[in-house]
Amino acid sequence: MKIKRIDVDELNLVADLFDQYRVFYKQQPDKAASTSFLSQRLSNKESVIFVALDGADQPVGFTQLYPKYSSAKLTKNWILNDLYVAEAYRKRGIGEQLIKTAMEFGKQTGATFIQLETQKENYTAQSLYKAIGFEQQELTDDFLLFKITI
Repeated sequence: MKIKRIDVDELNLVADLFDQYRVFYKQQPDKAASTSFLSQRLSNKESVIFVALDGADQPVGFTQLYPKYSSAKLTKNWILNDLYVAEAYRKRGIGEQLIKTAMEFGKQTGATFIQLETQKENYTAQSLYKAIGFEQQELTDDFLLFKITI
């Protein structure tokens, strides 16, 4: 498994996965709109995307990070907003590798923490986050907030 950061020219590596991710969260499939959304984020340097590639360099998962700033602490941290692994590749440690890559990236950029949210019913993801060291911060209507100091 290889994980790499992509730029806007490599958007095709995650476009299908991103659309599948949105469908997982009960959105209508729309690859064109998904691709446009990602293109804008990367072109404007508003997010960072890492893709997991299998041995044949086929994309099997991704994560997308957004910056989060603290004026009081004068820091830039990261929100791990999207994490998705294709169904056929789950339970192989790919999600964990993507998260650990995001954490290493956070350290390299001087961040002090990474936070993420997941649905209350997504027990599999919650178990993974806790196993990595994320701590649950708060509960919102449908989501749980987790944070890890890096």
